[in-house]
Amino acid sequence: MATLPPSKPSSEKSPPDSGQAVIVPSSGLFRSGIVVSMMTMLSRVLGLARDVVFAHTIGASAGADAFFVAFKIPNFLRRLFAEGAFAQAFVPVLSEYREKGSIEAVKGLIDRVCGCLGLTLFLLTIIVVLAAPLVALVFAPGFWNDPFKLALTQEMLRITFPYLLLISLTGFAGAILNSYDRFAVPAITPVLLNLCLIGSAVWVSPYFEQPVVAIAWGVLTAGMVQLGFQLPFLWKLRLLPAPKVDFADPGVKRILLLMAPAIFGVSVSQINLLLDTVLASFLPTGSVSWLYYSDRLVELPLGIFAIAIGTVILPSLSRQFVGEDTQKFSQTIDWALRLILLIAIPAAVALFILAVPILTVLFEYGKTDASDIAMSALSLQAYALGLLAFMLIKVLAPGYFSRQDTKTPVKIGIIAMAVNMVFNLILVIPFHYLWQIGHVGLALATALSAWLNAGLLYRGLRQRNVYTPISGWSIYLIRLLVANVVMGVVLFGSFYVVPDWSVLDVWQRVMMMLACCGAGLVAYLSALFVLGLRLHHVKPV
Repeated sequence: MATLPPSKPSSEKSPPDSGQAVIVPSSGLFRSGIVVSMMTMLSRVLGLARDVVFAHTIGASAGADAFFVAFKIPNFLRRLFAEGAFAQAFVPVLSEYREKGSIEAVKGLIDRVCGCLGLTLFLLTIIVVLAAPLVALVFAPGFWNDPFKLALTQEMLRITFPYLLLISLTGFAGAILNSYDRFAVPAITPVLLNLCLIGSAVWVSPYFEQPVVAIAWGVLTAGMVQLGFQLPFLWKLRLLPAPKVDFADPGVKRILLLMAPAIFGVSVSQINLLLDTVLASFLPTGSVSWLYYSDRLVELPLGIFAIAIGTVILPSLSRQFVGEDTQKFSQTIDWALRLILLIAIPAAVALFILAVPILTVLFEYGKTDASDIAMSALSLQAYALGLLAFMLIKVLAPGYFSRQDTKTPVKIGIIAMAVNMVFNLILVIPFHYLWQIGHVGLALATALSAWLNAGLLYRGLRQRNVYTPISGWSIYLIRLLVANVVMGVVLFGSFYVVPDWSVLDVWQRVMMMLACCGAGLVAYLSALFVLGLRLHHVKPV
């Protein structure tokens, strides 16, 4: 197999001041971003439908707490072995092989990475399935005092954990497709997960003594369906893996070397959320579920926009790094940052102001009552304070990983994790004992640590002259600030129109929410237009 040495730019110069609002190397990024966003939006909408079904069938009960923990464990590790740390390490190396090697070298790398990844995850799955009681206690030690929740978590963990193997191989396939600019297929694949979970909750759960167990089987089924869906597309590219285990392969060793620290660098937000789950297990029943429902709403803009943008810029940044095009590298990051702010700030404002109405419209049905909505709204508002930081991380981290620099993000990730734990101790105890809302302290601590993480990532790119902002940022930020104030005033006005959303029936809730969000969007866009922002300011030229 052909091997390739790491490539580094001979020099890193700051991009010249173009005097334009936004410049990116190619409109292909913009088109790809739209494609991924549209596919991801479909998935996230179905994800919301799934969570509405969950709220109706399992609510915020003890069984729901157990399921969310059992599902979060493999789902968290998926962020490391699939689209998270693994993708950030694999894509730059694969891009380098593609740019400088033959198709045989690329295929050989894929075969060996598939074999090593598959074997590692297979052995991990066996260990966790056998040690499910211990693993459940590690991730939810607070369940020790509730034998029912603990036993149910152990049972479902044995069902859900093999999903990690399947979804990680799915992520591996998706990383290959993304590297070859086939963004739509990986982006639409999560739709299959939501369809499987909705089907299991609606049609299968009535046949189980504990309905949540049926949903756990839906998770496993979804993993098999998602992997099977992507294989034909790899076959069309003639890159369907023939797994070979060879940990001594130079390409595999480089990926492992990059992946180890990347686990912390790219997944710090997920690690923080998982730590929240551990601490929430000690809080009153329902805390895990309240955090889950609020986190799902934050994940909507995060997944539709930030992850989509981060996904499409990583291969481009990797190729620009290999091609030593430092100016386009910086311009790509600048475009991504401006687009993120354009979307993230109004999303955070809307989630903060409309926390109770949105949760009421989506989840106050069946086994989820008004008290659950009130508790979830408080944690949603706390998460909303960190939404911009969560989204910035998704586009700042590729600036490091595309350059095969994983040491810096790991240092930043460790700092952010340590600070998060300090914030947890500072906030959770008084929030719990003074106001009985300890879960809000967890969400707020996660938001604060995300801001630290994003700030350090940004500072690192600036100090290394990897990224230099293009002119026009000051007026751009002023426009965003004023437009968001205008939108916020409009959204606050909705409370005078609908003082109590819970008294409306389902269709009234939906129609009023659409009207409210539509009015806010119109106000935001109109304010931007009046302030002089035009499409060409955020569209590649």
